[in-house]
Amino acid sequence: MKKKGFTPEQIITTLREAEVLLSQGNTAVDAARKLGITEQTYYRWRRECGGMKVDQAKRLKKLVADLSLDNAILKEVSRGNF
Repeated sequence: MKKKGFTPEQIITTLREAEVLLSQGNTAVDAARKLGITEQTYYRWRRECGGMKVDQAKRLKKLVADLSLDNAILKEVSRGNF
């Protein structure tokens, strides 16, 4: 199954839409279904990005990618594969 990717803008927008649905009396499960995501995804996004603005989420995503690359480079160097 192909993994569906969401941009930081889409995640923040979806979280805001979920907040509106929750304030209207919907449960988290109902809100997630209406937005086309799983309940687990909603809670993960809320934990990771809740309260962030779009530019902050973009920056966080870039920092994580940079750190992952740095980590991979360090592993290669420590193995002597450079």
